[in-house]
Amino acid sequence: MSIVLSTAELSAADRSERWHEAVSRTFVPLDVNILEEDPSPGRIVTHRLGATQVSDVQAGSQEVTRSKRLIARDGKEYLILTLQHRGSAVKEQDGRECLIEPGNFSISDSSRVFRKKVEGDFRFTSFQFPRKELRVRDEDLHASTASAFSGRDGGAALVATYFARMAREAAGFDEVVGRQFVATGLDLLALVINERRGRFRPQAPETATAMMARVKDHILQNLSDPHLSPTAIAAAHFISVRYLHKLFQLEGTTVGEWIRAERLERCRRDLLRSPALGLGVATIARRWGFVSPSHFSRVFRAAYGMSPRDWQIHGLSGEQRTVDPDHSA
Repeated sequence: MSIVLSTAELSAADRSERWHEAVSRTFVPLDVNILEEDPSPGRIVTHRLGATQVSDVQAGSQEVTRSKRLIARDGKEYLILTLQHRGSAVKEQDGRECLIEPGNFSISDSSRVFRKKVEGDFRFTSFQFPRKELRVRDEDLHASTASAFSGRDGGAALVATYFARMAREAAGFDEVVGRQFVATGLDLLALVINERRGRFRPQAPETATAMMARVKDHILQNLSDPHLSPTAIAAAHFISVRYLHKLFQLEGTTVGEWIRAERLERCRRDLLRSPALGLGVATIARRWGFVSPSHFSRVFRAAYGMSPRDWQIHGLSGEQRTVDPDHSA
């Protein structure tokens, strides 16, 4: 659902106050200083992709400030990635000042003081998301605020293109798809920041851990897909199949083994609940991505020491015995 806030229908005298309210309601609380004698109409169109807010903003000359007073009042830790489309902005944070021109993007941290000044008619798209969603070191983030990332070349151009396309399609994404697209975008942003800071090494523990978390989340959300494969998983995360296999090797397993174990565990649980669910063994197997019933029976027996049918009949009492405190001695 889109939320549209506009001052176009208001008189020039009422626009400043209403615009200040619109900006602070959309983003974190900010002080807004309109730099025009007769304020231009302003417009904000907002969508949500999971925990990320995507906003398209158009207005005239102004200056916004995130002060210590406002930070103390709400204490929110958000990052704001801004793609500049029209007009130029001067941003200040962490002792730096930079000029953000059309085609570039920048990052602001709501937990620390910042200032942004734009003169003339402007338009930008912002992505506001919780700080914890971007997996980079604090010192690297601090070194990246109030810095211009060029949208014309290198990894930053890929990030700019990806986020711009995501913003255009945001209204059509459902919640699950939207969260996955945002997660991929933030992975790309983290890679660009790490590269700029000279930290990007694909085998670095922090990089591998962050990517593995994304990969596992993707797998768990697609376990029911019988076509889930290393090739599809790698493509969804913009990594090579070789690197994907390396990630799982670091944990002493393989992609296929991990997927099979997760599918079997869910089948095991559903088989115990099958009378209430009204589902047979074959239906439960298909529900979690097993195409062949005979193959499912073989791998289930290898994992749990009995057939799915036997587990369905006897598994519940067996589980109760293993956790019964009267039999723990």
